[in-house]
Amino acid sequence: AGRREAAREAAAHRAEVAEVAAALSGHAVQQVREAETGGRLVSVSVPIQRVKAVLGVLTIEVGDVDKIVAAQREALIPFILIAVAVTLVSSVLLNNLVARPVMRLAQAADSIRLKRARILSLPDIAERDDEIGDLSRALEAMTSTLSDRMDATERFAADVSHEIKNPLTSIRSAVETLEMSPTAAAQARLLPILKNDVGRLDRLITDISNASRLDAELSREAPRRIDLGKLLGDIAGFYQASAREGDPEVRFKGAKGEDLRVVGREGPIGQVFRNLIDNARSFSPPGGLVEVGLSRGPLRTVVATVEDQGPGVPADNLESIFERFYTERPKAGATARASFGGHSGLGLSIARQIVEIHGGRIHAENRVGEDGEVAGARFVISFPQAA
Repeated sequence: AGRREAAREAAAHRAEVAEVAAALSGHAVQQVREAETGGRLVSVSVPIQRVKAVLGVLTIEVGDVDKIVAAQREALIPFILIAVAVTLVSSVLLNNLVARPVMRLAQAADSIRLKRARILSLPDIAERDDEIGDLSRALEAMTSTLSDRMDATERFAADVSHEIKNPLTSIRSAVETLEMSPTAAAQARLLPILKNDVGRLDRLITDISNASRLDAELSREAPRRIDLGKLLGDIAGFYQASAREGDPEVRFKGAKGEDLRVVGREGPIGQVFRNLIDNARSFSPPGGLVEVGLSRGPLRTVVATVEDQGPGVPADNLESIFERFYTERPKAGATARASFGGHSGLGLSIARQIVEIHGGRIHAENRVGEDGEVAGARFVISFPQAA
């Protein structure tokens, strides 16, 4: 034991001498070394200089390093335990408040995909007043909207089947009658019926195709500011340029000098007014007038009107004319273009759908002349004015 102590003291002395010698060369030296009495100490030796001459060395030693380190480790234990506890509590809270609800939402979404369910419904999550609740409500609203669209698609398919069967049944009946007709005169009377039904079927298929593509077209085109006066002027100009003898005149009477703009998609909005103008022309007498108006409305709205000189709309049907596949037989005196089968019944329905998607409203009313009689129909469309 004595030899070991002597050896330890000698080693500590050599380390100290080496440290001082290094400091005498002009450089500060710091190290952790073994003390003569055992244990470790921290030693710093700094040369004392005058200009470049080293006059001596100042050595500062601090012992009990192991005790200091052990004490610091023990002082850290409460903080480590607190950190572990906070981590565990945070993990449990995150699991119960975030991970599990998100997993339930994911499972509900998979259930909709696999079981062909319609609506995602998790009331306990949707009632939460946080981001998870917002997500749940958004998913419920999305699935509810998709369900409504699926129902509308099913109704549309049923309506399409019914509407297409009508002209097909008429064509089949006319063909069967044509085969049994004994005379050429009787057969000739059936040809206009066949021609009318084929034309009606063609119009139905065209309008059905337009209606089925409407959502896709609206999603592809980004909304932008549209000068509604210029758009309506261009549409009216096209009808004037392509009019044939006897066709009703289409005239635009917009508000001069006013910049009336709306935010929307130019193609679908143009389709709204083309549908309304086509409808108005079909019910106007030969050589009649279809007027398209535009003005500033109340509460920052832009109001457009399409007026015809036709028989008007029965008071009971002012709302039902916007229903899909609804057609009204014209009164006596209406033009041949408004005859039964001349309309698919989709034009006004498509117009209302487009207007409502753009945040607007559309309704029909009858124009009354000075004699108090109905002078025609008027369609009124209002859009929010662009800021």
